[in-house]
Amino acid sequence: MILKNFVVFEGGDGSGTTTQLGLLQRRFTGLVPTLPPLYATWEPTDGPIGRILRSALSGEISLQRETLGLLFAADRQEHVYGPGGIRERSERGDLVVCDRYVLSSLVYQGIDCGEELVQRWNEAFPLPEGIFFFDIAGEKAIVRLEKRPVKDRYEYLDFQLQVRERYRALLPQYERQGVWVEIIDASQEPLTIAEEVWRVLKNMPIVKETGGGL
Repeated sequence: MILKNFVVFEGGDGSGTTTQLGLLQRRFTGLVPTLPPLYATWEPTDGPIGRILRSALSGEISLQRETLGLLFAADRQEHVYGPGGIRERSERGDLVVCDRYVLSSLVYQGIDCGEELVQRWNEAFPLPEGIFFFDIAGEKAIVRLEKRPVKDRYEYLDFQLQVRERYRALLPQYERQGVWVEIIDASQEPLTIAEEVWRVLKNMPIVKETGGGL
């Protein structure tokens, strides 16, 4: 099932998904008063399960790979179906934009745990209406990641090369299921990328209906 009004930002570490979500929030809060309500969110969430995940990713606590995969699915269950969550907001007419979703699990935990297992944990979640894939070479991403004071368990070159390859392999499957996919060169300047994102988003029905796409 495709959940209308729901868009996901995807990409490897260092691709700028979080930066782009912040720039989109700024556009919606100040520039165009006729835009629909924006629910900007992310995974792992800031909820109790998401906090455990962040501790594990940073190395603060140690968990088995399969435990991580199950926790991502559990965090997502609350994120999608909990009160004020993704499904509720998208169905009431908010534009929901999420920094990472099921595809991230299929990529990252798929590499760690195997595709079949991770697919089974996540097969019941709705599909987004669209996916932005912020594509960047692993070598360029690592240069960005070196500037971070703390790196997580996935932020090294060999793994990021696998991540990019896996995203490219999985995106066509989403397109075959009716999800639109926009691939963006994430090595560009952030403001240039933000304009490319807006060029696509402003043509979504939820935005055009409010006059915000003008």
